[in-house]
Amino acid sequence: MAQYDVIIIGGGPGGYNAAIRAGQLGLKTAVVEKRVTLGGTCLNVGCMPSKALLHASELYEAAAGAEFVTLGIDVKPKLNLVQMMKQKADSVTALTKGIEFLFKKNKVEWIKGAGKIAGAGKVEVTAEDGSVSVLETKNIVIATGSEPSPLPGVDVDQNRIVDSTGALSLPEVPKSLVVIGAGIIGLELGSVWRRLGAEVTVVEFLDRITPGMDAETAKTFQRSLTKQGVQFKLGSKVTGAKAGKSSVSLTVEPVAGGAAETIEAEYVLLAIGRRPFTENLGLESVGVETDKRGFIPTDHFKTTAPGVWAIGDVILGPMLAHKAEEDAVACIELIAGKWGHVDYNLVPSVVYTSPEVAWVGKTEEQLKEAGVAYKVGKFPFSANSRAKINHETEGFAKVLADAKTDEILGVHIVGPQAGEMIGEYCVAMAFKAASEDIARVCHPHPTRSEAGRQAAMGVEGWTMQS
Repeated sequence: MAQYDVIIIGGGPGGYNAAIRAGQLGLKTAVVEKRVTLGGTCLNVGCMPSKALLHASELYEAAAGAEFVTLGIDVKPKLNLVQMMKQKADSVTALTKGIEFLFKKNKVEWIKGAGKIAGAGKVEVTAEDGSVSVLETKNIVIATGSEPSPLPGVDVDQNRIVDSTGALSLPEVPKSLVVIGAGIIGLELGSVWRRLGAEVTVVEFLDRITPGMDAETAKTFQRSLTKQGVQFKLGSKVTGAKAGKSSVSLTVEPVAGGAAETIEAEYVLLAIGRRPFTENLGLESVGVETDKRGFIPTDHFKTTAPGVWAIGDVILGPMLAHKAEEDAVACIELIAGKWGHVDYNLVPSVVYTSPEVAWVGKTEEQLKEAGVAYKVGKFPFSANSRAKINHETEGFAKVLADAKTDEILGVHIVGPQAGEMIGEYCVAMAFKAASEDIARVCHPHPTRSEAGRQAAMGVEGWTMQS
């Protein structure tokens, strides 16, 4: 029986990055993954395919709408949904094959099958043909990720009622689509189909969209989506869904009380969040218990069982692919006797809609609740030269800094390329930068990043371009 230093259960961003780092450090490593491809939810049915459709749909809308005409490009585009889905699939295949290459490069073994813990130092693998094998290892890393959360009364059939996976592969552009949940996944996928021609309505239990986002940023974001044609029913709960051959009837009630109403749509997307995938992993065989929500409690990625570790969506913290990657590196380095740590306050969030939204650190609401005195610098993209030239003037950049020390505490951007721009502030905050540090660093002109610099100037009241 082969003896491994590390066996990782799950081949997603947490799992495959853990494996690559372990291989780099000379550890004998295997990944147990039941999908036919590596990459987990993110590469196969999450981050990557959704970005492929977001990009394609943005270009289609630019060509079909006023943007190309304004630029002096006269075209009449025709949507080829089959080809749009094919290029998405081709991109995903290239990425998953890339991980296979990295495994070979770093001497990582991919064991195909469903893995579960079978006692201390043992992992049981059930292959697709039903055969079972048991592997021995010094360390087990649980990196099984998460799955879409269900909603009582709404049964996902991946036909008329879909989750995020089904929404990435609809066979047609819906005439009408109802999205249940105004979080990042629902708004990204809803915006894809809205751009391709669907009438999109978002039903949200809370009285606001994107919980956790800075409130001012969220309001600006919602106004932009509304202007694009997305309709919102906030403070509303879905109590039932009945799927027919060609449509779905949704029963929706106001959270505050009142009469229920029925909404008809061709398709319904259930996107109320994700839950950790921790069932049937054999945790009980080593005495590991999850909390009420299914998360595995850890202390620096260590579970209560010696030699058993957990990373990514199965533990507390943002349920984001890049957070899982950070967990992966830190966890493996601890296993290898090195120093590993992740600062979850510096894990950025991005919504890849148009405009994009990105943020890192604290929101204004969190600072107020904590009683922290802070200053605000804000700059609109309508005053940014590159954004003006590119007709991308919606939104703003906002910098929050400590009123006494000027240390940057949070940055919130809604506007073009926000996801790319937020990285500057992740680095700045990691080095405890002050807003003045950003304000006095030369940025290239004309670029969108100047909006972030001008916002930093605004903390001390010397914004120069608005």
